[in-house]
Amino acid sequence: MIGKTRAAASAASTRMAPEGLGAPGEVALRANRVTAGYGGRAAVREISIDVRRGELLAIVGPNGAGKSTLLRLLSGALKPWSGEIELAGRPLAAYDRRALARRMATVAQENPIAFRFTVLEVALMGRAPHLGAWRFESARDLEIAREALERFDLAPLAGRAIQELSGGERKRVFLARAMAQQPEVALLDEPSAFLDMRHVAEIFGRFRELAETSQMAVVATMHDLNAAALHADRVLLMKDGAAAGYGRPEEALTAQRLSAVYDTEVYVGRNPATGALAILPIGAARRATS
Repeated sequence: MIGKTRAAASAASTRMAPEGLGAPGEVALRANRVTAGYGGRAAVREISIDVRRGELLAIVGPNGAGKSTLLRLLSGALKPWSGEIELAGRPLAAYDRRALARRMATVAQENPIAFRFTVLEVALMGRAPHLGAWRFESARDLEIAREALERFDLAPLAGRAIQELSGGERKRVFLARAMAQQPEVALLDEPSAFLDMRHVAEIFGRFRELAETSQMAVVATMHDLNAAALHADRVLLMKDGAAAGYGRPEEALTAQRLSAVYDTEVYVGRNPATGALAILPIGAARRATS
């Protein structure tokens, strides 16, 4: 654990959980045959997914597969040409921006900050949808923001300017801001980008814990197939904007499907340490066993 025992971290997860969530396993976010794109070119075609409370869904595929576009559709930043998206059983379009921000948090690949805000101030930005008419943070808001920083090993950096941090540290700050938002649904675009091996494992550990303890639904785009196989409950495999596989990692990430999607032979076995799928290009697999 990062700066906490497992019991303390679980307690913090419960304190940071949004109120009024539905029952575990209920559908939090649904896309029904959505199609959209840019300038007349479809980047996502006929995608249907259900994301349940307490579930981590990984969206994987090669560059240009439509992963980030699908995340923009799910967040409401991009309107579908056809199909429907629902959040907690209501059309996404029925939510105004403030109501949507209370229920959904998004972390993009790039998160520019123009001014020299401190790390704590950036985390506090996640509380904005929950503030009253005067927009003043309360002691409770500050507590939630500090807990979010602690979860991502950032408490010692709370007074530092965001511009002074490394790429990996900045990424963790924006993940902490999203958690301070106390969302029902978290949409994460490449959350492990810029992170070292240790922090990749810890980041996904934090989100798995939040999904389980607070029934948050987490959707994350990934390039790391092994991380998806290890941490995700279900996986959506995409190619050319369409679904090439969808289901539990063992169902979606077969050697046949991955070879077709990535246009290369792929080895799929088992990691002897974790029991999770182990995925390698076939040449790398041969070198590893030689």
